[in-house]
Amino acid sequence: MTFHPRERTADTGRRALLRGGGLLALGALGLPACGGTEKNSRATSVSLARPDHPVTLPTFSRLPQVRDGLSPETGTLKVLNYADYVSPEVVRGFGEEYGVTVEITTFSTMTEALSKLRSGSAAYDVVFPTPDIISRAVAGRLVQPLNHSYLENLQNALPSLQDPFYDQGSRYTVPYNVYSTGIGYRTDRISELPDNPYELYWDSSYRGKVYVIDDYREALGMVMLRSGPADVNTEDTAAIQAAADGLSAMLRAVRVKVGNQAPQFISDGTATVHQAWNGDMIASPSYLPKGVSSDILGYWYPGGNKGVVGNDMMAIPAAARHPVLAHHFLNYLLATKVALRNMEWIGYQPAQKAFTPQRMVAEGLVPEHLKSAIITAEDFEKGQQLLVLSPEGEFRWQDAWASFKAGA
Repeated sequence: MTFHPRERTADTGRRALLRGGGLLALGALGLPACGGTEKNSRATSVSLARPDHPVTLPTFSRLPQVRDGLSPETGTLKVLNYADYVSPEVVRGFGEEYGVTVEITTFSTMTEALSKLRSGSAAYDVVFPTPDIISRAVAGRLVQPLNHSYLENLQNALPSLQDPFYDQGSRYTVPYNVYSTGIGYRTDRISELPDNPYELYWDSSYRGKVYVIDDYREALGMVMLRSGPADVNTEDTAAIQAAADGLSAMLRAVRVKVGNQAPQFISDGTATVHQAWNGDMIASPSYLPKGVSSDILGYWYPGGNKGVVGNDMMAIPAAARHPVLAHHFLNYLLATKVALRNMEWIGYQPAQKAFTPQRMVAEGLVPEHLKSAIITAEDFEKGQQLLVLSPEGEFRWQDAWASFKAGA
């Protein structure tokens, strides 16, 4: 069983490196900061995308999309992705269908991925970026615009991701997977959830058995949502400090721990309550001791705008040597049957309309009692994404997290 990309960095978590280290590294890479749009200028910058401020990413005359009606190239398709984030069977199937070789190069953080693209040491054909970083990758001329005539399977995607706020018109990206953040818990120890399940994190009955994700945006954002709808992308000093105080109170009440081992810790009983991504809980049954029923596993997601969601996506680098073949690869992964095989291996939900809780339970991918781990189109559209902040906002969040971890 694989892990979600956000779990791959042991020290600060994927989001911390992506938002913090990644933000700093962009300057080192010579990529522009945020601002207005300016077509065909080497100094182009792109404003921060928000659901209420969608962004149409600029195009450049020197970086056109591939023409219609071309045959896919032959040779080796070079893919830049997180380790174990696409099924080997799916990759092999694409190679056999198109008579090509697929070569995967891995990275651990988005900063590393951008560095590889920027260095030009290898001409990658496909890359798996995130909404946080795509505007800067476009401004830095690191990815090329897509030709939708090769992407007929984009219609399978969730409606909101066919025309996402961070890339209006899907000019540069197509969606890959979606995920939610909720609470993983042991049903043999918690027979009934409280009216406000967030209160589990402060319940002294579970002292020593409570974990939050080792990710400053996820943990602090959860505290903000405890009292109801809140802006998890706020840069307000008071709101961030209040969340930090909430974590400190949690530390006193339950000696909360931080970690990214929800599938293992929930399954072996190390944790009774563990903040978790939905894919972690879908994967959890495979971690159970032999003979133990998966009925002891539970997952709660708040829904509406009280829930945190996110997605990964696919793009084609500007330097791709096989851009038509790359379009076919993106379209292949967007095929529902292929996406189903991919999910069976990686555990995370494709960003597609067909993957409803009812279907996933019926096909045996998810047990009935864990169907809340499957994101509906409505959940995704109403949920909040953890978006890139200004450097000043980043500092406030990271400073609050550092203060908490110093006492943990």
